Amino acid sequence: LSIMGLGIKQGDTVEVTVDGDNAETVAARYGAALYIAPTNKYSIAADIEKAYKKAAGNEPVLLAFTSDIIRNKLAKEGKPVLSVNAAMNELAAQGVTDLKIQSLHIAPAEEYNQLERMVVKNITKNPGVFKTVKVGYPLLVSEKDLDAVVKVVLASLPKDRKPGDAVVLMGHGNDRGPGDLTLAATAAAFHKADPHVWLATVEGSNSFDNVLPKLKASGAKRVWLQPFMIVAGDHANNDLAGPEEDSWASRIKAAGMTPMPNLKGLGQLKGIQDIFLSHTQNAVVDLANTKKAD
Repeated sequence: LSIMGLGIKQGDTVEVTVDGDNAETVAARYGAALYIAPTNKYSIAADIEKAYKKAAGNEPVLLAFTSDIIRNKLAKEGKPVLSVNAAMNELAAQGVTDLKIQSLHIAPAEEYNQLERMVVKNITKNPGVFKTVKVGYPLLVSEKDLDAVVKVVLASLPKDRKPGDAVVLMGHGNDRGPGDLTLAATAAAFHKADPHVWLATVEGSNSFDNVLPKLKASGAKRVWLQPFMIVAGDHANNDLAGPEEDSWASRIKAAGMTPMPNLKGLGQLKGIQDIFLSHTQNAVVDLANTKKAD
């Protein structure tokens, strides 16, 4: 996960974004949310970072990560990055007094709560440094968000898709916390908008095992595969579209259908970037002033 902060001085507001799909699980297994393509043409949430830099104007944008595993991995590759704590401390040293933190998680689930705990820990250790620390919600927290995300993702599907072609979206999912319920509602919304579109998850109750029989019954000859994750990372390249026998693409092929990978992460879609920017602009939860909520 990453955090991007605009280094704005006292009296102004700094915006920070946190990037990731499912940090704890992904980083422990693959570091998938932080995969950097071999071509180096597309790196970690590059398009979202560009969107925030554009919104920031001339102000600098910091990039940091919540995952110790990924920070160590990038450091070994000669690409050292900041932790959330270090980024907040650096911004404080620059004279920043008002901070906005934007989660780039999909749902307000376990990893989003973990982020909030990290932020609160920094505030507690450094009382009075920040006047305000407001946290923007993840991608999917309202019916309005869900409707917008469904429209953006469906519009991003390949133009080569033909009538009758099925689509399977791969979400990360989580078997802990409320994220499973959010993704269940998302899967239902996609299928309602387009009966040939299914959303399945790597973890959680809505596994690909549940979707594959429905694909077979649909009569589809081709199945487009697209990640429902911020970055088309390790899960997308291996679990979704990889050559391994147990990848979703291989299982689709074994079932007599043709897999059609379209490895485009959500972070590449302008409509998704706009939702995150809106959540940042409208952030109201102030972790530096929790007494005001008493």
